[in-house]
Amino acid sequence: MCKLVVGFKIKKCQLFSGRVKLLNHPREVYDLPRAKKPTQLPSVFAESEVLAIITSLTNVKHKTILCLAYACGLRVSEIINMKVLDIDSARMVINIRQAKGKKDRIVMLSEKLLALLRVYFLEYKPKKWLFEGQYGEEYSSRSVQLVLGHAKKKAGIRKTGSIHALRHSFATHLYEGGTDIFSIKELLGHQSLQTTMIYTHLSKKNISKIQSPLDKLT
Repeated sequence: MCKLVVGFKIKKCQLFSGRVKLLNHPREVYDLPRAKKPTQLPSVFAESEVLAIITSLTNVKHKTILCLAYACGLRVSEIINMKVLDIDSARMVINIRQAKGKKDRIVMLSEKLLALLRVYFLEYKPKKWLFEGQYGEEYSSRSVQLVLGHAKKKAGIRKTGSIHALRHSFATHLYEGGTDIFSIKELLGHQSLQTTMIYTHLSKKNISKIQSPLDKLT
């Protein structure tokens, strides 16, 4: 037997397997509110900013990487894990193998991206991985991020955002262009529609139709 101070009263208790059990004391459950997580919208590049970033590069390999990221809305892991055989020009689709959640999916193959890929293939002749390192190994995610950082600097884009910002820009621009949210969900490989719904908040489609009261002042 032992004594345990609960509040200002002394209660008797017993020890069972190293755990303390109160005697004649009802179980108390407290429903404490959890601290709310701050709501932060991801960075999105304007279409003009994406164009400036891509055209700032002269290296074909680097330009192809960024075009692929934006044209298909890919994660950086999906870019570096892509193989040459994943490009299906006959069907005009790109196969994304074993992406997040171990799921396969397909995305559209842009005509402009295909033309750029052909130029890239002729110059670099990749064998297994679509983008290879110096010794034929898989390209690193850090190298991809450095490519974007260099391009942003050359283009004079000071807005924050990594390769994932190009993915967000892809989805936002599709939604603003009239693509339905369900199709965007499938293209991004989201498991839940709720995850995709964030792009309805990032879109300027509805906000741009609202006139500011400042513009009405005479």
